[in-house]
Formats: sequence, C-alpha cells, structure tokens
Amino acid sequence: MNKTSVFDRHRPLLFSIAYRMLGSVMEAEDVVQEAFLRWERADGSEVRSPRAYLSTVVTRLCMDQLHSARMRREEYVGPWLPEPLPTGTELAPESDAAESAILDESLSMAFLVLLESLSPVERAVFLLREVFDYDYLEVARIVGKSEANCRQISHRAREAVAARRPRFEASREREEDLTRRFVEVCAGGDMEGLLGLLSEDITLWSDGGGRVRAALNPIRGADRVSRFLFGILGKTSPGFVVRQTKINGQPGIVGYVDEDPMGVVTLDIAEDRIQAIRIVVNPEKLRAVPSLPRREVSE
Repeated sequence: MNKTSVFDRHRPLLFSIAYRMLGSVMEAEDVVQEAFLRWERADGSEVRSPRAYLSTVVTRLCMDQLHSARMRREEYVGPWLPEPLPTGTELAPESDAAESAILDESLSMAFLVLLESLSPVERAVFLLREVFDYDYLEVARIVGKSEANCRQISHRAREAVAARRPRFEASREREEDLTRRFVEVCAGGDMEGLLGLLSEDITLWSDGGGRVRAALNPIRGADRVSRFLFGILGKTSPGFVVRQTKINGQPGIVGYVDEDPMGVVTLDIAEDRIQAIRIVVNPEKLRAVPSLPRREVSE
C-alpha cells in the first residue's frame, strides 16, 4: 500500500481529532493537510505505526495552534463559538468534512464549547483518552508527558467537563420535534408559542466576530431571548429562508438569503425545554455550510 493510501485510511480519524481540538473546520483541514505533507517527507522505514505517528503530528500541531490562538480568542469581538460542521445529508451529501467526523455526542456544539474551558494539553489528553480510546501509554507518547501525569490530567479534565455538562438530555426524536416547533413559532411570529418552548433561564450566544451585527454579550432569560429573536427576524431580507438539518450531528437550523448561508442555529434541549441557543453568523465560520440548491431557492 502506497503512502497516500495509508494516509487516506487514517484521514477520518485525523480530521476528527483536529476538529474537536480546534473547533474549526477550515483549521482542522489545514492541520490534516500539513500532516499529510510531513507524512510524505517521513522515512517510512522508521515509522512503526502510521496511526500513532499521524495522531502525534496532528495533536501536536493542534496544541501549538491553540497556544497561538489564545490571544486571538481574547481579542475576538463578542462571544466565540465553534465553526459549525454540517452533517445533514440533505444539505451536504458530499461533505468530506462531515464524512470524516466520527459522529457522537463529543461532536456537538455544546460539547465543543465545554472543551474551551480546558488548556491545550488537557484538551488533547481528554479527547485522546475519553473520546478516541487511546490507552494512557499512547496518550503519553503523543503529548510528550509521563503516563502518570496523563492520568492526572485526564482526571482533572473529566471533572472539569462533568461539572459543566448538562444533567438532562432529550432523545434525538424529541430534539428534532422541538427544533421543528422552534422554527414554526419563529416563522409564525408566535411569541407565546416561543416562550412555551424556552427554559426560564435560557441563554443565547451570538457569534458575529465583529464582521456582522450580533449580540456582543450573552442574552439571558426567556423574555429577552424571545424579543431578540423576533428582532432579528423582523430585519431579514425578502429572500430569507430556513432549513432544518443536522449540525455537528445534532438537529440544527441554517438560515439563507437566496442561496447563500447567513447563519447557523443550534439548540441545547433538556427537560422538554430549550436551555441554550447558539447562533453563528460570522461569515468566516460559514464556509463549510453548502449553498442552498437553486431548485430550492426558486420554490
């Protein structure tokens, strides 16, 4: 098997690691491409395990990138949210990124936000051990620390994530139903209907990155969130349409003006209510979202 074929066999795993580490589709793809270039230059006779070698390259590239990204995150205008990854086949039937991601709860926007509380090394150890099931000896070799140290880091990271993780989760069918109802009441201007779907202590985050208008601070409370949402909808252009789809393996919503994606909405649902709303409208974070097929625009 030639080197390219070997790399392609591991590409889904490498993208899955990189995307969860970085929270960015484009940056993850860049890291995977850099790993490929290093793999091409590597002496094959010295590589005992391609999986271990490539996992190490990708993880360390991501850790380096996270260190350099910390200052950029601090200077980011408004809340920072991960870059949405479309996984709904009706919108992205040929999405390489979607096919390369191992779809589970660890891909959700809510989970990726939780990972932001971890340092780069904590994030790497936690993901490799808890999500991708590497043993501690493998993890230690990848991140360049002792096995005992990695056990301590993993324990600390697990506790940090568990402390922030929602206690109640809805079934996938219930998530899809509430997402559909959310779209319906918003489209119909039904304020009372929307309030009936929202938790009293709901929080909404809106990521515009300073490039388009968005809330610069989280919005809290069902009444304020409802008013904010209807304020946005009241300013949309005549060509605005929405499509319910899968985002990061979860039910989500994409808003379009004509065929161009203008925003992605994901919902955290628990106890039969929407607990959190995340809206990404930063154009730089919508590049992985495919355009709406023209036949749907004309309908």
